[in-house]
Parts: sequence; C-alpha cells; structure tokens
Amino acid sequence: MSATETQTTTESGGTTTEPVGPAPTIPTKDAWLSQARLRHWGVNAAVFAGVLLVWWAITATGLIQPLFLPSPGSVVAAFGDASSCRPVAEGSARIVCGEQGYFLWEHLLASLQRIGMGVAGGIVVGVVLGFAMALIPTFGRLSEPYLNFLRSLPPLGYIGLLIVWFGIGDTSKVWLLFLAAFPPIAMATIDGVRSIRTDRLQAAQSLGASPVQVMRHVVLPGSLPSILSGVRIAVGFAWTTVVAAELNNGIPGIGGLAYLSGTQLQTPLTIACIIIIGLAAITLDFGIKRITQLLVPWQGKA
Repeated sequence: MSATETQTTTESGGTTTEPVGPAPTIPTKDAWLSQARLRHWGVNAAVFAGVLLVWWAITATGLIQPLFLPSPGSVVAAFGDASSCRPVAEGSARIVCGEQGYFLWEHLLASLQRIGMGVAGGIVVGVVLGFAMALIPTFGRLSEPYLNFLRSLPPLGYIGLLIVWFGIGDTSKVWLLFLAAFPPIAMATIDGVRSIRTDRLQAAQSLGASPVQVMRHVVLPGSLPSILSGVRIAVGFAWTTVVAAELNNGIPGIGGLAYLSGTQLQTPLTIACIIIIGLAAITLDFGIKRITQLLVPWQGKA
C-alpha cells in the first residue's frame, strides 16, 4: 500500500483503500527564520532603491542645485576618483592619486587607527577606574562628580586646550577620542559592578572563595555585559567625534577629508566621505555586537 493510500472498513466488514493527499509539511524554525531574514533584506533593499530613486529624481529635475545636492552618479564618481589615480586635467601628463595625496581607504585607515588608540586607552582607564569607584565607596563618592563633569562636556570643548598642550599632531586627536570614549566605559563599569546581586557574592564567599576568586568568577563575569555595552557606546561617541578630532591637520583622515572637501565646495566628495563614515560606524557596531555575543553568550537568557 502506498503512502498516499489509507485503508477504511466498510459496513460489510471488508476494507477498501482510498487515496489521500500527502501529509502537510510544517516549516521548521530554521526555515521560518530564513524566510523572515529574506523578507527583512528584501524590504531593506526596496527601501534603499526607493531612496536612490528619489535622490536621482530630485537631482535630475534640477529642483536642487548640484552644489547643495549632487547626483548619485557624481558621488560615485567622486568615490572612484578618491580611490584611484587619474590625470590632474584632461590631456595632462601629470598623475594624481586619491585625494590630498592619499587614497580613500588610507584616509579611513588613519581615522580607525586614531580611534583604536583612543578607545583602547578609554577601555583600560575606564574599566580600572570603574571597578575602583564601584568597589571603594568613599573613592566612588569623591570621584563621581568629576566623572560626570567630563561626561557632560562636548568634544569640541577640549580641542583648543588639547592643541595647546599636545600640538596639532596625532597626539591631540588620540587624547580627544580618549576623552570621548573613557566616561561612558567607566559609567557602564560602575553600573555593572553595582548591579551584581549581593547573594551571589555571599554564596561565593561562603564556599571559601578568596577576594581574587570572587572578583574573577563573580564580579567580572557579572559586570562584563554592562562593560561591553559601555564599549559599544564609547566607540559610537568616538566615531562621531572623528570629524572634530581631525579639523586641524587631519589629513590623512576620513573626517579631515570630509571637512576639507566641504570647505572647498567639493560636495560630491563630502557626501562620499559621509557615506563611508556611516558605513564604517555600522560595521564597527556590528562587530562589537558579535564580540559581545561570543564573550557573554548568557546575556538575556537568564
């Protein structure tokens, strides 16, 4: 008897076979997630295409002058020029590469290096200070007003003083990015340590754990999700500060190139730099989220 037939008993006691359709298939969880993911990307692609279409239509009809809003093709051409070598002028034998003597990827890499050094310093100092302020109440009460003071100041409030102290080189830029990244990391560390339940600490101590073991096996894992959230916020602050950090002698640097091209009315290149800055920020944020999932897989599951 085939899988599509079934036996039924008749009134006379005999049996007959009746064809039936195939059993309905129930989509698995993975298949459902895959379909949902495809729909999500499809909607995003459609919205992106719509934005590009509206942008192109506005520039093609001349509603806005190209100086204020260049066409998508002009922005793509500016991106290509900044990433390749070309003659200075049509028919000229002189070749220029990139913009301001550097390719676009070199400008981006220079900014990422500055942010990496600034955020790395912010992580070290912020985590150490945050643990000290959370575990030593007297020190925390004395230091917290100054930390809040630093956190409330905008980055541009530092830049003049940092240039006086460290000059217009990379040192002042790294310090500015450090000051943008350090306060949120310290605040997140304090909140993470203070949010650990007292009964967990007492349970570890009652089992004979030393202070170092309590710190390693209870305090650090318990505060790590909060610390990583602070790092994610700090990287965002530092990245939004990159243009301010590179206002003076910021070449090479993607923020410096965006500022300089704007002052020279090279609007397509400015928009290309803005797009690169935004895409780099999204990539950094995605990377930190993935690192968080790997380091604290238990987050949100308790």
